[in-house]
Amino acid sequence: MPFRNQKIAILLATFNGAAHIKEQLESFAAQSHNDWELVVSDDGSTDRTLAIVQEFAHSVPQRIELTDGPQKGFWRNFVSLTKRAESSDAELFAFSDQDDIWFPDKLGRAAKWFATGSSDIPRLYFTRTELIDEDGRLVGLSPLFRRKPSFQNALVQNMGGGNTMVMNKAAKRLLAQAPDDIALISHDWWAYQVVTGSGGVAFYDPLPSLKYRQHRNNLIGANRGFWQRYLRATAFANRRMKHWNEVNIATLNKMRYSFTPPTLSTLDDFAAARRSTLSKRIYLLSRSGVYRQGILETVGLYLGAMLGLI
Repeated sequence: MPFRNQKIAILLATFNGAAHIKEQLESFAAQSHNDWELVVSDDGSTDRTLAIVQEFAHSVPQRIELTDGPQKGFWRNFVSLTKRAESSDAELFAFSDQDDIWFPDKLGRAAKWFATGSSDIPRLYFTRTELIDEDGRLVGLSPLFRRKPSFQNALVQNMGGGNTMVMNKAAKRLLAQAPDDIALISHDWWAYQVVTGSGGVAFYDPLPSLKYRQHRNNLIGANRGFWQRYLRATAFANRRMKHWNEVNIATLNKMRYSFTPPTLSTLDDFAAARRSTLSKRIYLLSRSGVYRQGILETVGLYLGAMLGLI
């Protein structure tokens, strides 16, 4: 059953997605919660992506809006969607990739969770995913996270896949305040950080909500398998993690006004730890309270700190 008074705006970023976007659009039409609208931001597709979206718009009763993206990369396209959807009368907003397949209850489950809490604070919902190959065959599941979402986790790890994310209006308005000159590693990691940093609530649903297609054109992987384990294991050694932290801290400092005193303390302790001597570095890192989802990953974080690689 759809939850009344919870219209959901689907924020779909597209770019040359003709190979699979029809399946994604059909999964929108199959949602048990049918009070939705679709806002598509296209980043300059040269294939049939736009034609397929327009054909879909004629086949469903829901409102479909097609806009031009900034054509500056995937995360800028998603950030632009948070700003362009400001005039929507929706209560909830769902990020969407162009080549997944949503389960029919995806929006309904999210709406059910949002119906249980306050709409006055930023709230963010995300889930586990089923992984499929380019031909739609099941290849596994994304990692199952067991520790609760928080800013202390968000600062050093993204546990929320953007393709599963649904947020309330307070969260979307918060993200829409992002300065035009920000730089991001990914829009979903940033959303997790900003919502939890502002005193909002993030909820991780361990039940998958969609089929996440894995193929050579994926911009962001599923965080599983040998290659992803290798990338995580070498993140400190090749200083990629250090670069990510530099980008994230600089961006978060531009939105300090929205953060709570405890999260500002965490942010400042973590930033100071990166600049300090070894003994003080570990002390400040511990005081910040940051953690990754796995114990070994958290140990790895501290080892990276000892080597000056965070």
